[in-house]
Amino acid sequence: MWQTIALSLIGGVSAGNAFPHFARGITKKSYPNLLGNGPVSNLIAGWSGLVLAALFLHWAHPGRHPGWSFGAAALGVLLIGLFHAGPGAFGRRAAPE
Repeated sequence: MWQTIALSLIGGVSAGNAFPHFARGITKKSYPNLLGNGPVSNLIAGWSGLVLAALFLHWAHPGRHPGWSFGAAALGVLLIGLFHAGPGAFGRRAAPE
């Protein structure tokens, strides 16, 4: 059960983190990430994160413990969402006036 929870949590964090990068990439907007701030690097980072999330969720074998798997994945998405909405990886910048 703990393997399912841990892998589902990591999968949820990965999916939640991948979404803003993928969305910025396909809308051709910059967004900071380790590969650069441009749309192509964000698209690649987002796509990679979604693939990793799918792999983690597959390895979690959610059919064995579906409730725990769903709850852990949902918690992972929520946690990374709060992180992005709060300080973010590069810190909060002052809003332009």
